[in-house]
Amino acid sequence: VFLERYIEQGRHIEVQIIADSHGNTLHLFERECSTQRRHQKIIEETPSPLLDAATRAAICAAAVDAARAVNYRNAGTVEFIVTPAREFYFLEMNTRLQVEHPITELVTGVDLVQLQFRVAAGEPLPFQQADLHQTGHAIECRIYAEDARNDFLPATGTVHTFIPPSMPGVRVDAGLQSGDAVTIYYDPMVAKIITHGRTRQDAIQRMKQALRETIILGTTTNIDFLLAILDDPAFQAGEVHTAYVDHHLHDLLPEMPPLPPMALIAAALGEASSNASVTLEGDSDADRYSPWSHADHFRLGR
Repeated sequence: VFLERYIEQGRHIEVQIIADSHGNTLHLFERECSTQRRHQKIIEETPSPLLDAATRAAICAAAVDAARAVNYRNAGTVEFIVTPAREFYFLEMNTRLQVEHPITELVTGVDLVQLQFRVAAGEPLPFQQADLHQTGHAIECRIYAEDARNDFLPATGTVHTFIPPSMPGVRVDAGLQSGDAVTIYYDPMVAKIITHGRTRQDAIQRMKQALRETIILGTTTNIDFLLAILDDPAFQAGEVHTAYVDHHLHDLLPEMPPLPPMALIAAALGEASSNASVTLEGDSDADRYSPWSHADHFRLGR
């Protein structure tokens, strides 16, 4: 029988590490990934709003010790589950760069991808642990092609327009451009928006503005859902745990307001203009509103 402690309202916190072939193993601080839905990360940030200086030092030291214990060489991530009282327990080690590595790059100023190549080429790390510092706060939001109001069903289709935000303090990592097709064959994540600010609140406000300026037409995305999370009081206070989003979906997905009459009128006009009637041959006085005058899929009987 294998037993492990059940941690209620646990926080998912991971530590970025890098180790070369010259005996140097360093950490680049932590990332908090507690904002999840069905154990899938949605929003990540650094520094963690939960950790104090002492816990940060301890959890980062534990990650470095774990890498050294297995003679690790590469960039990697050591993941922990953390209690509300800041007790932390080892989860796993990912021997690669994570999706959320850009937030570490923004607060440390280190290009992790380049560093990984240099380590693989046998070069020593170009700095010591004392040279690394966290500056400001960074947040990443994952944009998924999915319908949050339809049980997060993956959304497919052609992206007619993709216009990413362009503003200071915002980074966009995307494998998407206008005209691309979102298919059923791959992960629904289409872009990552990363913001950096002097404080956590600065980074949140910048993220909200960046998401509102992101235009993706042709497929449904979770942008509105991300905005709802960013506005949630628990997220604002830095109190979100790994089960929070699943337990508060009703609050994060309020009922859609009814469409205003003008929107219905505009939709009707659009339908009328796109489905132009066809005049019956030899009868210029045919009723343009008759179903017999439309070249569509109207059928009578079977």
